[in-house]
Amino acid sequence: MSKLDAAVDYLRDHANDYAVAEGQLVYISEYRKTLKATLMKEYEQEGHKTAAAQEVQAYADPRYIEHLKALQAATEQRERTRWMMVAAQARIEAEKANIYAGNRTDRSMR
Repeated sequence: MSKLDAAVDYLRDHANDYAVAEGQLVYISEYRKTLKATLMKEYEQEGHKTAAAQEVQAYADPRYIEHLKALQAATEQRERTRWMMVAAQARIEAEKANIYAGNRTDRSMR
């Protein structure tokens, strides 16, 4: 199998991985808002009257910090997948250039 075929196969075979990673990142990013609101509500019920005090407590909450770690992991996975696909696209472009250059050389030798 040529390098061009391998790169195209890689893109096809990993398209779903990228889609899943992107979906996970979007979900986790949006859920962060829900978690913050839930935590702020809890802290309001505990007696923190101002939104600023509730927000401070929510940001310091271990559940929020854990969520940020999950967001970091999801971002890393998406970026790793994206850059591997970018590398495969670059390989395709390089192989196309090699093919084109080879065709030009063949024509000039005729």
